[in-house]
Amino acid sequence: MPLEKDEIKRIAALARLQLSENDLEKLSHDLTVVVDYFEQMTEVDTTGVEPRGQSVGTSGELREDVVKPSLSQKEALANAPESDGDFFLVPKVMG
Repeated sequence: MPLEKDEIKRIAALARLQLSENDLEKLSHDLTVVVDYFEQMTEVDTTGVEPRGQSVGTSGELREDVVKPSLSQKEALANAPESDGDFFLVPKVMG
């Protein structure tokens, strides 16, 4: 079932994307293919298969913490678009 352009526009708006008409056509096709794959997955018989949170086992082993040299404050700020000499300056995001 192909996704309609209105649905693609709504999704794009949620992601704050501005799409051209060509982008809408392409994404309509691409997202329809993805949704179709998910629909195929619902048809797989999973009777007797226990749900898993992880597909591979983990050993639970952790590596040792090793102290290594890091950048100086001056080096870390060298490529920052804006700094006050001691800190990165970033746009205010909360009122």
